[in-house]
Amino acid sequence: MSELVSVGRVGKPHGLDGSFFVERASEDEERFAVGATLLVHGEPAQVLASKRSRGRPVVKLDRDAPRGAELSVPRSELPPPGEDKYYAFQLVGLEVEEEGGRVLGQVSAVQPGVANDVLELDSGLALPLVDACVQEIDLERGCIQVAQGFAGGS
Repeated sequence: MSELVSVGRVGKPHGLDGSFFVERASEDEERFAVGATLLVHGEPAQVLASKRSRGRPVVKLDRDAPRGAELSVPRSELPPPGEDKYYAFQLVGLEVEEEGGRVLGQVSAVQPGVANDVLELDSGLALPLVDACVQEIDLERGCIQVAQGFAGGS
């Protein structure tokens, strides 16, 4: 498991000074505060300027970062999630089974949605990350149990 966690991706330029939109940005705004250190391809880069435009973070780093480059931080710098809260990277790779034991697949991605996040499975299924669907997340067992009726079929 990687010791780095993605907190965003270099997006399109904003202005002429080297600033850019952060795509798929972490909800933790402190990640993009002036003085914060992000890793670009594993190399440290300091945030020199930070603002928001159209609701998204816009930052300028102390070095060039190519568009599409992953912005990450060491996993050790992340605060522990609250009770019954999880980081997306903790869910990727977990096996998903329906109540009753039917295996639906493994989580390949957690995508942000309009109303709620969505678990994308390697089997092609997409399940809403809501209490009505997700009954239990057991990181130690590597399993997520979901209610019947969300996966279709029987």
